[in-house]
Amino acid sequence: MARIRFEGVGKRYPNGFVALEGLDLDIRDREFLVLLGPSGCGKSTTLNMIAGLEEVSEGSLYFDDELMNPVPPHRRDVAMVFQSYALYPHKSVYENIAFGLRMRNHPRAEIDRRVREAARKLEIEPLLERRPNQLSGGQRQRVALGRAMVRQPAVFLMDEPLSNLDAALRISMRAEIKQLHQTMATTFVYVTHDQAEALTLADRIVVMKDGVVQQTGTPDEIYEQPRNSFVASFLGNPPINYLDGTLEGDGAGVSFRRGGLRLALPSRAAQRVAGQAGREVTLGVRAEDVDEHGSPREGETVHGRVTSVLPVGSDQFLGVEVEGRPLFFRVGKEMQHRDGDNVALVVNVNRLHLFDRKDGRSLVW
Repeated sequence: MARIRFEGVGKRYPNGFVALEGLDLDIRDREFLVLLGPSGCGKSTTLNMIAGLEEVSEGSLYFDDELMNPVPPHRRDVAMVFQSYALYPHKSVYENIAFGLRMRNHPRAEIDRRVREAARKLEIEPLLERRPNQLSGGQRQRVALGRAMVRQPAVFLMDEPLSNLDAALRISMRAEIKQLHQTMATTFVYVTHDQAEALTLADRIVVMKDGVVQQTGTPDEIYEQPRNSFVASFLGNPPINYLDGTLEGDGAGVSFRRGGLRLALPSRAAQRVAGQAGREVTLGVRAEDVDEHGSPREGETVHGRVTSVLPVGSDQFLGVEVEGRPLFFRVGKEMQHRDGDNVALVVNVNRLHLFDRKDGRSLVW
């Protein structure tokens, strides 16, 4: 097993591009850690450094207490699953899974035992004699997982392994990967730009942007207590709604004001911005934090005009223009509205988020 530790790690290329800057991160032994962020944020670079495929430009990388900077990839005891599967087209499923073990000169009986055990766990035993071009995308992904499993590595690395699969198959494969982690009791580091994968799989999530960690925490912490507007907007479907406005103080507390809209701030936020009336801020409202059946109440209600109704099966996304700003809310599918209708939605003000207008940092968390 392995604990992975980054201390001030950076990655700079000869052309001056900085892919990673000052990374301090402690990945616990047997943890499932997800690196989440948009393309170019540094998440794959971080994964490749763990694998030894990218050199560390500055700082130190440790496995347990052993410095890994000078250690070549083949001595790091890691196994990697790629987005492209990287299977040998001319080899059978059996030989693809066994390839790494053969290269390390494991005994034939040991290779056969490990390959068949992995195939049984992944339910691909009937496919062992087939070639990759005879398999579906999900089956090929299982073969790639099996090839990594038989190595019995200290660290399991996955670089967007499900991005080539259709939506329904991605859901089932997430469950299989989570079960695989529990079965193998190994450290997993998983790279993705898909928030649903991160929230489903992770023990902890590291949200990255432009080579810098924005926030690290459990899925609940990242979703419920975002440290800045970027983190808040990266998780949520539809994404969190933002409204620019100003603070307004009165004897009843502190409110957010934009034109004719006034929303009372939760006590935690009100305490942090007390005495700052007139300050320019950005309010965040999660799409699900409204109630279309509640009685309109002063300081808790959003009034607007419906601009779109998008059914998504179990519920629907309602586009609403509020004080000149297009917002999206998630409401029940029984709600009947047409474009142009006026609506009043009661907001759960205890779940409002508040951010500094200039730098986007949270004024609540």
